[in-house]
Amino acid sequence: MTGIITPPPDASRPVVVVNADGSRPVVVVNADDYGLSPGVSQGILALIRQGRLSGTSCMTATPYWPEHATWLAEVADQADIGLHLTLTDQEPAGPCPALAPSGRFGSVGDLMVRALTGRLMGAAIQADLTAEIDRQLDLFEAHAGRAPSHVDGHQHVHLLPGIRGLVLDAVARRYPAGSVYVRDCSEPIPAVLARGVDSVKALIIATLARGLAAAAARRGIPTNRGFRGVYDFGPGRDFPALMAKFLEPARDRALIMVHPALPDEVLAGLDPVVASRQVEQAYLAGPAFAALLDRAGVRLGRLLG
Repeated sequence: MTGIITPPPDASRPVVVVNADGSRPVVVVNADDYGLSPGVSQGILALIRQGRLSGTSCMTATPYWPEHATWLAEVADQADIGLHLTLTDQEPAGPCPALAPSGRFGSVGDLMVRALTGRLMGAAIQADLTAEIDRQLDLFEAHAGRAPSHVDGHQHVHLLPGIRGLVLDAVARRYPAGSVYVRDCSEPIPAVLARGVDSVKALIIATLARGLAAAAARRGIPTNRGFRGVYDFGPGRDFPALMAKFLEPARDRALIMVHPALPDEVLAGLDPVVASRQVEQAYLAGPAFAALLDRAGVRLGRLLG
């Protein structure tokens, strides 16, 4: 959609983009890590039911996925539900003798080093990656009973050299053109700097994503138009203030990544940012978030309608 800028009614309100048809811009607020633990999945489901999320990305190689996938049936028409491709810090969905010879993926730092130094391009590792991408997509379809609405990567692994092309090829091979989108984590450098939220981290991710949208378009794969939500999850962060920054400027089909959860013992044993997840959960469920969306002049929606 083509947008036009209209002046705010008063100086306290942000500049608002209005689509050419007069509608408010659609923003996808997508919760990552569905299936990581019961508390993560239950928290995300509660927010979708409440109309506070318009997407979630699912980890299908976890032991919780088969059961948690069935919970999504009631909200399947309310949100984008896609694959959160996971290639770090967990057991693969099947044998990966070249990529994960110990039977467990390594850290994201290790994977990035291997990707950026060309060490994922060998034939055996490429075969492992291709098979694992297909296995995680197979698990999504088998338990969700449908194709994913989108594909992205846990810790943004789908952006990495040696992985990006395989993800795009799998989506193009398995699904009709235009029916499944891939998350584009690029954002213009001036926008990242103006936002001023963990700019170095956000710029690294945006740089890794450079060229993804064009590569996807060549395969007939849609992408989002802007990516926000990067911050360091440190204690004491003012998440409401961060969300206000992530919504400005309003842009149609932008995607904001969030990580809400209800607390549970499983998550506490897996994740160092449990407290931040709880803060996100509480804010997204509360009235202040709904008021923020109204002030920003946007509405939550699914990327492809």
